[in-house]
Amino acid sequence: MRDADGTTARPVRRGKVARALVVGTALVSVGLAYAVLVPNGAAGADGSQSQQIEEGRRLFAVGCSSCHGLYAEGGSNGEGRMAGPSLIGVGAAAVDFQVSTGRMPAVQTGAQVPEKPPAYSEPEIAALAAYIASLAPGPAVPAEEYYDVSKVTQEELVRGGQLFRTNCTACHNFAGRGGALPNGRYAPALMDTTPRNIYQAMLTGPQQMPVFSDGVLLPEDKRAVIAYIVSLQEQTDPGGFGLGRLGPVSEGLWGWLLGIGLLIAMAVWIGAKVPRVHGRQERSGTD
Repeated sequence: MRDADGTTARPVRRGKVARALVVGTALVSVGLAYAVLVPNGAAGADGSQSQQIEEGRRLFAVGCSSCHGLYAEGGSNGEGRMAGPSLIGVGAAAVDFQVSTGRMPAVQTGAQVPEKPPAYSEPEIAALAAYIASLAPGPAVPAEEYYDVSKVTQEELVRGGQLFRTNCTACHNFAGRGGALPNGRYAPALMDTTPRNIYQAMLTGPQQMPVFSDGVLLPEDKRAVIAYIVSLQEQTDPGGFGLGRLGPVSEGLWGWLLGIGLLIAMAVWIGAKVPRVHGRQERSGTD
C-alpha cells in the first residue's frame, strides 16, 4: 500500500496498543475495586498503630533507654554490670505489667523492684507496650475475657484454690499475703493486685516468679486461680483482727508478746507494790 506521494505506509501495530490498553484498564479496575471493597478504617488503623509505636519509641528513648539500651538490646552501668536486661521478645504483656504497677521505671537497681504508683498514663503504657511488641514476637496483653471472673462457677473456684495452693503458696502464702525469699527478695502480697496483672504475671514471670505459659497452665486454669485470689481479697475477718493471716507462728508470737507480756507486766507491778504496803503497816505499828 502506497501513500499519495508514492511512499510505502508502515502497518500500525495494533497488537501492542491493544495489550497496553487492556493492562491499563485492568489496573484501573483493580484500583477502583480495592477502594470500594476495603473498609474505610483499614488504612487509618495502620496509621494509628504506626503513630502509637512511634510514640512508644519516643517514650522509651527518654525514660527507658538509659538502662535497657537505645534499641532495647539491654545496657550496662559502665562498670561491667547489667543495668537493664534486653526487652526484645518479652512482649507487650510484660511491659504492661511492669509499667502499670510502677515497678518500671525503677528508681534504683536492687534485689527486688518494689511496686509504686505508675509514672505513665494508660495511653503511654499502651504505646510503650506496642513499641516493644513491634521489635519481636512475645506474649500479648490478654483480652478481658481471659481474666474476667464474674461468671466463674463454684467448681472452677475450687479448682483455682487447689492450683493456687499447689503452685503459689510456697512464695505468696496460703492467704496471698506474700512472704520472704532468699537474698533479700520477697513475694509481694496479692491483696491489691488486679486480675489483669495477675494474669500477666503468670504469663510473663516477672523477676523471680516462674513463667506459667499456656503449656504449663491453661488459660481457663489461670482464670480459676485469679477467681480464687479475688475471693481471698474479698474475705472479711468476722472474728476480729486477721493478723495478716500469716499462720499460727505469727498468731502465737502475737499471743506471747501481747497476752503473756501483759501478764508478766502485771505480776511485776503487783510485786513492786507489796513491800511498800508491809513497810507502811510496820511504821504505823511502832508509832
